[in-house]
Amino acid sequence: MSKEKKSALREKKGVSVSEITNQSSIKTIKEKRRAEINTSALVTSILNKDITALSRAITLVESKNPTHLKKANKIIKACLPHANKSIRIGITGVPGVGKSTFIETFGKHITSKGKRIAVLAIDPSSSLTKGSILGDKTRMEDLVKDANVFIRPSASGDSLGGVARKTREAIILCEAAGFDVIIIETVGVGQSETTVHSMVDFFLLLKLAGAGDELQGIKRGIIEMADVIAINKADGDNLKRAKVAKVEFNRALHLYPEKLSGWQPKVTICSAINNEGINSIWELILDYVTTTSKNNYFQEKRHEQNKFWLIQTIEEQLKFEFFNHSKIKKELANQLLLIETNKKTPFAAADYLLGLT
Repeated sequence: MSKEKKSALREKKGVSVSEITNQSSIKTIKEKRRAEINTSALVTSILNKDITALSRAITLVESKNPTHLKKANKIIKACLPHANKSIRIGITGVPGVGKSTFIETFGKHITSKGKRIAVLAIDPSSSLTKGSILGDKTRMEDLVKDANVFIRPSASGDSLGGVARKTREAIILCEAAGFDVIIIETVGVGQSETTVHSMVDFFLLLKLAGAGDELQGIKRGIIEMADVIAINKADGDNLKRAKVAKVEFNRALHLYPEKLSGWQPKVTICSAINNEGINSIWELILDYVTTTSKNNYFQEKRHEQNKFWLIQTIEEQLKFEFFNHSKIKKELANQLLLIETNKKTPFAAADYLLGLT
């Protein structure tokens, strides 16, 4: 009789609240939670590959609390000399293409090679409730149990394109914690690709066959960014359609000019659920890193990305400081009311508010 597979989604028996709970213990725990964060100790723990410390640091970096900003910057600055030693991979594709299943199979393949990987999964936030499900760990229930894997779901919030506000900083922290491969999974909403492309070394585009995706995929922007196009779910009755789609995408790629990287984008097929074609994709990534390292494009791209993120960070900080300015907070509601009653144009209101700072 085969042994029943243990699922990460099983329910555990809860712990009942004791009637004689030690109140002094509760007080001690609450005081520890309110205790000042020791950034030096946190950095030391991160460099020692402490996952708990890494999670705390990312939470601190993602916080919108102004008091946390200085501590977060101090941690990032201390971790920066220990970063830039990983392969950063962006993975995108439309919802339903099988990103989570692919990442789980792909991640298990990488860890079998002795590598440590961090998965930064971006979850879409509701424009109404501002909430996110953050259910990526439940969709990767085998990968999450691997000691060499760190999975961090983050809400996209109001960031354009569905990329978490502080993903760039999270990459640095994960690299400092000794992860060899950083995978960024996007929301796949159409605009996220540009942002993710600006923070990774290698861009993998997952596509579907037999769903009209071949024609959609030939749109110029997304194809230009892809280093490899992997047609997923190439199994069963869909295998033949996947092979046809591979031919179509190959033809499309030849219409584009040669990339500055000197790398010719490839098209491959895979089945994440059957673990087929996964090793070929990993080998292509290694070939890409070798090729771009030899012609210095790998480092040049990272330098350009750093410049891009300098400008982005300045813009983000200026926006944050503007809307949190005491005068702006006080006057913004008045200006919105004037616009609503047609007593002022949005442009005039904007000029007035900008003049207050």
